[in-house]
Amino acid sequence: MPAVTHDEWLRRAKAFQLSGAHHIAGADEPGSGATFPVVSPRDGRVLAEIPDAGTAEVNAAVAAARRAFDTGPWPRLAPAERGRALLRLADLLEERREELALTVSLEMGKPITDAYGIELRAVISTFRWYGQLTDKLTDSAPHTAPDALALVTREPAGVVGAVVPWNFPLTLAGWKIAPALAAGCTVVLKPSENSPLSALLLGRLATEAGIPPGVLNVVTGDGPTAGRALGLHPDVDVLAFTGSTAVGRHFLRYAADSNLKRVWLELGGKSPNIVLPDAPDLDQAAATAAWGIFFNQGEMCTAPSRLLVHASIAERVTEAVVRRARELRVGDPLDPETKMGALAGRAHLDRVRDHVRQGVGEGARLRTGGEPLLAETGGTYLEPTVFDRVDPGSRLAREEIFGPVLSVLAFDDLDEAVRLANATEYGLAAGLWTSDLTTAHRVSRALRAGTVWVNCYEEGDLTVPFGGMKQSGNGRDKSVHALEKYTELKTTWIQL
Repeated sequence: MPAVTHDEWLRRAKAFQLSGAHHIAGADEPGSGATFPVVSPRDGRVLAEIPDAGTAEVNAAVAAARRAFDTGPWPRLAPAERGRALLRLADLLEERREELALTVSLEMGKPITDAYGIELRAVISTFRWYGQLTDKLTDSAPHTAPDALALVTREPAGVVGAVVPWNFPLTLAGWKIAPALAAGCTVVLKPSENSPLSALLLGRLATEAGIPPGVLNVVTGDGPTAGRALGLHPDVDVLAFTGSTAVGRHFLRYAADSNLKRVWLELGGKSPNIVLPDAPDLDQAAATAAWGIFFNQGEMCTAPSRLLVHASIAERVTEAVVRRARELRVGDPLDPETKMGALAGRAHLDRVRDHVRQGVGEGARLRTGGEPLLAETGGTYLEPTVFDRVDPGSRLAREEIFGPVLSVLAFDDLDEAVRLANATEYGLAAGLWTSDLTTAHRVSRALRAGTVWVNCYEEGDLTVPFGGMKQSGNGRDKSVHALEKYTELKTTWIQL
């Protein structure tokens, strides 16, 4: 984190300006004239008026991506040359890191230390990793009859539509854009209408890095119009989406109603975090549980929102989590000392508070939190919230809240813990705390989740895939495996 004071961040925020324009075919395009405001959850300030894309703007962006794929140089470049362009983009992101971190913090309420130290670190690492990977991939030549030669090659899939949410606006965009570009695809990115500013900067920096016009296009607008137009477009070959399960269903319908494009979905979660009595360090388990649910204001699809604790240690662990919740510093995202910033907007704050009220109505015990904070700032802040005595069948235990709300459930034996953990329509992630190696392996295999963390949470790097099971989606971001989403396998059989 740079040595930038709160006062200096405030000064920069006051001077913050960003011109609103789609980025299509390597240039800024104002669109039809319709706009929408981007409101900072930090203080309710309107940061910018951004073009509201209709079908015409989406068509223009897809047409630019189609031309760039069908006749442009990008898919035909040597892989190493594509890699060098991605590395130049990573360098530009590093050079503009403070500006981008400020943009993310202002548009979605993330603490500036997290925006700079986690969000920007992740997106820069993503473009560097895939930039270094492009010329290290190989095709195959299976052994076959002596009078034939068989080649199995991976080819870029075409035009990719990428639709990403507001909670990690750059990281999740990077997880889709970088492997797609590395594979030789072209991309139309539609960011959330809550957080389009950082995505527009990303598009402009890609052009500055020398990525050819039309290879990365950014259109801003809402889901029902711009997102739908992208999902239905017959010239989009692949659609990659991160967001809610409800919206994911729409994209599957759009694919069915158009060209049967492949749709890759990373959706919601209600992740269990299981703490057994033989956890190597119960205090560390409690500290990690608190960090996991309150990090990024709980606005994480992988957030460990269900803490499953053995009955013999439930009160001890719960009390430790409650204590940390009460000590957590909630405040101005631009204050480097802030640990939890603002929720993403007024409507989202209201939804989270509705879940809190429902939890109380269902009979769960509210141990701490649940009330709005700092209303005088004009921002949307909420106290870190912990419930225990939660009924496993309640909405509090089953529905994704996407906020700083933890449900604690006690269990008596390991079989019950696994049943509770899997008793959800989601299957994105899970945590397990134990000192027993056999238990770690058996429970990890039994949990229906795309990622299982043992004696940690939210750890990993770009070498490992990320994605879900069940209604948490399909396909994988990160790692070499992400390239499978953006490539087609071709067999060439040559009779000798």
